[in-house]
Amino acid sequence: MSLSVLKNKKAYTYGDYLNWPYELRCELIEGEIYDMSPAPLRRHQKVAVELLTQIAVFLRDKTCEVYISPFDVRLPEKDEADSEITTVVQPDISVICDPTKLDERGCKGAPDFIAEILSPSTAAKDQIQKTALYEKHGVKEYWLIHPIDKLLTVRLLGADGKYGIPAIYEGKGRRAIAVLPDLEIDLDAVFRE
Repeated sequence: MSLSVLKNKKAYTYGDYLNWPYELRCELIEGEIYDMSPAPLRRHQKVAVELLTQIAVFLRDKTCEVYISPFDVRLPEKDEADSEITTVVQPDISVICDPTKLDERGCKGAPDFIAEILSPSTAAKDQIQKTALYEKHGVKEYWLIHPIDKLLTVRLLGADGKYGIPAIYEGKGRRAIAVLPDLEIDLDAVFRE
């Protein structure tokens, strides 16, 4: 089944998503299909693995858990049944500190921290649609990592439930993850060639 065949329906749900062929890599944002093909570039993978490793080592004896894509994050609008959820994303890295949000299929509800590593095919979606989506659903901290330009953009959720002005950092030195006190990410290692 191809993505073009699936684009005939007006809106999709998680119930539809579960019945698609495994080889179809996509996300649902408010019922609309977004293609995730082709697979990320090698540089993208290196950045993801290094960031994941640093977070995983830090969380080893803590209650928060870290996951790497593919990992379904279902973002319900209210209290609809799983099969009726219209937004299912696969962030590159997700940290969830509330164990009640985790089940065998992934996460239901907003992770505390999400990192997306920008790829040419997904950069616009990650910076526009997903920023608005993660803000709407209450993701406390959202990192956008630019592996080629070696830049980090950080969005923090304010008390008003909105992301403030983004902070942009050069990919050098150490940078704290605000929602994980005492963890500082070594950006030199993350962006190492």
